[in-house]
Amino acid sequence: MLLIMSSRFLRALAVLLVVQSIGCSQNVAVESAEPPTEAATETLVPDNEKKEKTTNRLAKETSPYLLLHAHNPVDWYPWGEEAFAKAKAEGKVIFLSVGYTSCHWCHVMERESFVDEEIAAYMNEHFVCIKVDREERPDVDSIYMTSVQIYNQVTGNGRGGGWPMSVFMTPDAKPFFGGTYFPARDGDRGAGTGFFTLLKRVEEFWSMQREAIERDAEAITQLVKQELDRPRTTDDAVVEPAILDQTLQSLADRYDPEYGGFGFSPANPNRPKFPEPPNLDFLVQRLHSGKLSEADTATATKLLVGTLERMEMGGIRDHLGGGFHRYSVDRFWRIPHFEKMLYDNGQLASVYAEAYAITGREDFKRVVDEMLAFMLREMTDDRGAFVSALDAESEDEEGKFYRWEKAEVEKLLSPDEFKLFAQVYGLDAEPNFEGEYYAPQLSKTPKELAELTGLSDGELEQKLKPLREKLLAARNQRPRPLTDTKILTSWNGLMIRGFADAGRILKNAAYVQAATRAADFVLAELRTDDGRLERTYGQGKSALNAYLDDYAFLADGLIALHRATGDEKWLRIADELTAKQMELFWDEKSGGFYFTSGDHETLLARGRDPVDGVEPAGNSVAASNLVYLGKTLNKPAYLERAKQTIDSAAGLLQQSPGAAPRLCVAYQAWLEATTP
Repeated sequence: MLLIMSSRFLRALAVLLVVQSIGCSQNVAVESAEPPTEAATETLVPDNEKKEKTTNRLAKETSPYLLLHAHNPVDWYPWGEEAFAKAKAEGKVIFLSVGYTSCHWCHVMERESFVDEEIAAYMNEHFVCIKVDREERPDVDSIYMTSVQIYNQVTGNGRGGGWPMSVFMTPDAKPFFGGTYFPARDGDRGAGTGFFTLLKRVEEFWSMQREAIERDAEAITQLVKQELDRPRTTDDAVVEPAILDQTLQSLADRYDPEYGGFGFSPANPNRPKFPEPPNLDFLVQRLHSGKLSEADTATATKLLVGTLERMEMGGIRDHLGGGFHRYSVDRFWRIPHFEKMLYDNGQLASVYAEAYAITGREDFKRVVDEMLAFMLREMTDDRGAFVSALDAESEDEEGKFYRWEKAEVEKLLSPDEFKLFAQVYGLDAEPNFEGEYYAPQLSKTPKELAELTGLSDGELEQKLKPLREKLLAARNQRPRPLTDTKILTSWNGLMIRGFADAGRILKNAAYVQAATRAADFVLAELRTDDGRLERTYGQGKSALNAYLDDYAFLADGLIALHRATGDEKWLRIADELTAKQMELFWDEKSGGFYFTSGDHETLLARGRDPVDGVEPAGNSVAASNLVYLGKTLNKPAYLERAKQTIDSAAGLLQQSPGAAPRLCVAYQAWLEATTP
């Protein structure tokens, strides 16, 4: 790999920038050693819109995140040919800003830099500025996040990736420098160099050393292509049954024995910790297989139950409103990054329901019921589709909607009620959030709390439920976080599966009906007459070419509906979507699926990432779908394609067994389907 740049530019910027990397973190799932109801459909209205400032091109977009920036003084362009044509015609650097609505630091950078008239004027004069919603354009996000990570590796600055993502690139979209959040001016937030100075320095280098920068950009671009387009296997590599035991061992090696979850550092307890549902799904399916040894059964149970119990206890779970926040900022699941994402809750609904089926623990069932009540109350639109996210901040402060002062709680509850609530949810200890507030969380396990209070689990819950309802009613009077109302095909597929699985396992017809309504909406509004899918729906219309994840996740949700209802309709449509997916995305050379369709817009790299992160990889879910459909519909060709998809990641699995646990779920299903 080429790791030395040709000019002084990158070295100069590396020295110049002593900015601390702040932003909404990425999740890395691979082992560290290796590479109220009304609120659900409320339209986002940014404060700067009320000032009636100039409207830019983003006002015509459907993404709530882009609409938040439609009245910035920055002359934003959406991603598209118009912006690139202008940059080429005028010979200007492109500034690409990528974020999403529920990202706190994205809002901070907008308030500090993008509404600043002086900074905006400089950006408009010297740059072509493009704003992207990473959830609408994951292809663009992946390419340029990879470029940021490569830049950080090249310069050895020690920073990682995250959002807002800020990338500078040549007029032909080749990146040469990037980072995450930058404070507006020198000295802000303790930074040595602010965004305004950075803009000036980039423009200065571009004016004086354009050819050298273009060489640097070409070098980074080639590294991006190598990373995203490189094959993950060799022609003769195949996945063998041993990978199932190796993946379990890999997860056991990364497991936090004290607090659950995977990937932690005792020396760095503030390293973020993510739920990583694909890991949990793998454990569920291994336990369901009935083919584990007694020791491996104990291991898988410990990893699954230990993680789910600790997440249930922690502040990452919303104990008043239900559902889970995106991740914990610490090892202990105590304080979350407060946004709530559809994709997390969709997957965790399935996992907790399956864990209830395995263990019979009523507290796991209660987590599911509270989570899905929250989804129906706050993240379901009038026609039954699921919206994307709730913001991390309200009133410009992250977590303000969810935090409590002890005195507030004491006023809302009687003395006896407060004593019990404080004992259970930790308000009798020191504040756990920002030194003066509380993020409610269980002080002990449910079993320990029952022993401590002298009540059974059911009796304790009967006393606590009305107390939580009082606090939730009071919380709902606060200014609410923004709701990202866009409807994404892939994420709806995950939540359709969550409701369908919960309905089947918990024998709750209302959950199955919720899944059915969402599926009906997506198929009516996001599927075209020729059977293709579109990515996103908002402002009354669908838009954007769909990705592999959209096809695979939606088909997976429909398969879950078939399992829950027995209705052949869902099986037929899942089969149609899978056939269309194979037509548009199949990789004839290596097997498996590309992330973008063959007729998609040409970008720096096409890419096909097989790694399961906070969301499963599209190839992992597609392989599972092929196995289920192949077995149920008696289509041997589907089983063959499933194995080709699995084998296309053989090299990755050999190098890093824990990198694709959801793909191993597909492999286990393939073995069961093809072994007499």
